Amino acid sequence: MKRLLKILCCVSLIFIFQFSDFNPAQAQRIHGLVSSGATLSQIEGDELKGFRLLGYSGGVGALAALDRNERWSISLEALFSQRGSYNASNNPYSVALNLNYIDIPFMLHFRDPWGGILIGLGLNYGRLVQQPHGTFYYDTNYFIPDTTDFSFLLNDLAAVADIRFPVWRSLWFNIRWQYSIAAVKRDWLFTELKHNGSTTHSWRNDCYNNSLTFRLIWVF
Repeated sequence: MKRLLKILCCVSLIFIFQFSDFNPAQAQRIHGLVSSGATLSQIEGDELKGFRLLGYSGGVGALAALDRNERWSISLEALFSQRGSYNASNNPYSVALNLNYIDIPFMLHFRDPWGGILIGLGLNYGRLVQQPHGTFYYDTNYFIPDTTDFSFLLNDLAAVADIRFPVWRSLWFNIRWQYSIAAVKRDWLFTELKHNGSTTHSWRNDCYNNSLTFRLIWVF
């Protein structure tokens, strides 16, 4: 895992240097990033609601200014992110699904000239490094999902919206919303049951990651 993060970091820096016409005289326009924080997430389509799963998000990256005033910039990061779904055991369902990803978000940022707030939009490529694990129980008095093939797709392409607030010196507070553009699990079969065990009807859902991340970012 550490080796993969180092490789992704190097690729990120090379990519940003190419897009920013990097040369030694412009080194001040390239900033390194180190981040750490928490993610609240859910899986749209698993018939559970609410951002209840708490996971970790953190990694490294680089940000490059596109103009002299640093009003516009681009960034590329390599992150380890935990997403998934959770529901408490006192509800009809007891579910804790953990999905671990390596994320590579590429973003375009605009800096507010008055307050210094950084607003960004972009895309994220996520690579699933571990299939779901954890507790998984649906009350059969309500409905049950098909668990014969309980695997998620390895690739997750998501839209990202980002806002960063300056806190102190080079420290920023970041809020990021991320939603899958393509399904991370397709045609998941759910079956509703009667109390006597007979089937009433079935349906299929496509599933999408939906997450909110709160991070502290140190800019070099």
